Amino acid sequence: MYTGRGIVNVTRYVLGEQPSPNGTAGFAELGHTPADSLLRKLCGGCHLGSDRAVRQAGAPGMERRGGCLGCHLKRDANEGHPGLSIRVGDEHCVGCHSRSARISLSYAGLAEVDPAPGDKAASVGYLSDGRAVVHQADDLHHRAGMACIDCHTGVGLMSSPGRLAEHEADGVDIACADCHANTRPRLPLEQWPTRYAPMKRHIPFAADSEQEFLVTARHGTPLWNIEVRPDGYFLHRKITGGAIPIPQYAASSHPNRSAHARLTCVACHAQWAPQCYGCHEQYDPTGRQWDQVAGRETPGRWDEQRWDVEAGPPALGVTGDNRIAPAVPGMIFTLEHPSFDKPLFQRLFSIFDPHTTGRSRACVDCHRSSRTMGLGEGRLVGDGEGWTFQACRTQLADGLPADAWTSLDGSRTGGATRVGNRPLRAAEIHRILDALPAPAGVVGASPLTSIKQDCRTSK
Repeated sequence: MYTGRGIVNVTRYVLGEQPSPNGTAGFAELGHTPADSLLRKLCGGCHLGSDRAVRQAGAPGMERRGGCLGCHLKRDANEGHPGLSIRVGDEHCVGCHSRSARISLSYAGLAEVDPAPGDKAASVGYLSDGRAVVHQADDLHHRAGMACIDCHTGVGLMSSPGRLAEHEADGVDIACADCHANTRPRLPLEQWPTRYAPMKRHIPFAADSEQEFLVTARHGTPLWNIEVRPDGYFLHRKITGGAIPIPQYAASSHPNRSAHARLTCVACHAQWAPQCYGCHEQYDPTGRQWDQVAGRETPGRWDEQRWDVEAGPPALGVTGDNRIAPAVPGMIFTLEHPSFDKPLFQRLFSIFDPHTTGRSRACVDCHRSSRTMGLGEGRLVGDGEGWTFQACRTQLADGLPADAWTSLDGSRTGGATRVGNRPLRAAEIHRILDALPAPAGVVGASPLTSIKQDCRTSK
């Protein structure tokens, strides 16, 4: 969050300026290559390692940057003298995390959209910075009154012990199992490591020296707002107060769990994810634009256009450690720069947790969905011998449909924004499609059938 090193190195990788999306350079090390220029002009406003940004005109709650103050500054309701607090409300997160992956919006049940010109539908609202949003199902943790910091620990948000993460996701400390299926030894209060001692005074319930606490699997961080009682675990909300029971994983609620052993929790429980299928970037050397790093207007201007911004069930992909997880388009774009011989086209997906947790998706949402397979919207047909697919959207420069990550036969695939991540392989797709028996009434003994998905007009 402080250095911006993840976005810097991924952008340099995407534009062909380094061989890997991994690296340690951050915004402080930016030069003036095409990738660094793009970062300076369009992307450098969120990282914390720069002076506090002035609130955008008419955009309360969209402040960004400022180091520790970016999260911990608290203003008096009567505009009195500001103070500092560890009670960091969600309004401090939304300034940065309502962009790109849009996690703050998704968590609250808001999906960014591009409404049609003149659209005055009651369902369309607008953020304080002018972006249009519609309501979707919010995350069940949000529905329970939980703030971002009720899950995300200080270790995960600021720095992991002894290291700085190269990518945002690498620094995350918390995992679903830490609360819902924690089998690690509990940590008595008297055995807390010295570095956590300042947090003892914030424990929101009576705790003697023998009180036991759950710890995270990643860094062993004591979850000081979770009370271990004889009748279960209870989370004490850090912002709104009150304790709520934490439901525990039950094998009886997860049929076919051996067949689903590779699935992450959010592979089934993410209800939807924000997705953007079209972007065009063009550099004008004769223009001028604000440089977020230099803090002044400098020569050169990037013009950005986007389209097909929507929200729906995400594709599934495979992580570097061979787990199945949600994936969305990180970058499907064409970029033009005077130093390039021809426009650069890239199709890269990102695997992440969209923070839209809810009831598990139905079996058909995966086993009968071309979109979930990463093929995009279209018509899947099984004839007893195999599957064919007819896409809804037109092909782009790489031969894949505009909303796809891979092809049914695996002959064409997009890339990923992280080393080791990939789309489902052809054999995996066919195995998933073949696993579900045919609905009643399908002629023949084969489990294969025909699935039609609505095709929508897109650019």
